Amino acid sequence: MTEPEETAPPPTPYQRLGGETVLRQLVRRFYTLMNQLPEVRGIRKMHAADLGGAEEKLFKFLSGWLGGPDLFMEEFGHPRLRARHFPFPIGVSERDQWMRCMDQALDETPMDEDLREKMRLALAHTATHMINQESA
Repeated sequence: MTEPEETAPPPTPYQRLGGETVLRQLVRRFYTLMNQLPEVRGIRKMHAADLGGAEEKLFKFLSGWLGGPDLFMEEFGHPRLRARHFPFPIGVSERDQWMRCMDQALDETPMDEDLREKMRLALAHTATHMINQESA
């Protein structure tokens, strides 16, 4: 009688993306676009002049969210995303500006097309959940 072969678990989205190196590339591009695109100046104004802190927090959050090291939880505790974003007036326009940067960053970051679309949909859902203001 032979022993059953152990099968490795499927790779996490973090692993499929390319781990820390590619995730940092994605997040860096996101914030570069936030600095460059005039059509997203509304959300850019909500951030500190130096985007380094925001970039590091997003990297740490996405690391755990994608199944990699849970860096955000280790440092800051539960993300409580909606509560953490409540002090900022976020409407449909701000959501769309955030997604404009993320969509382009996703498009410019090399990754499996299926993963890109799953990330885009999940991030759009999360961005919509952050809306806390009525549209004007």
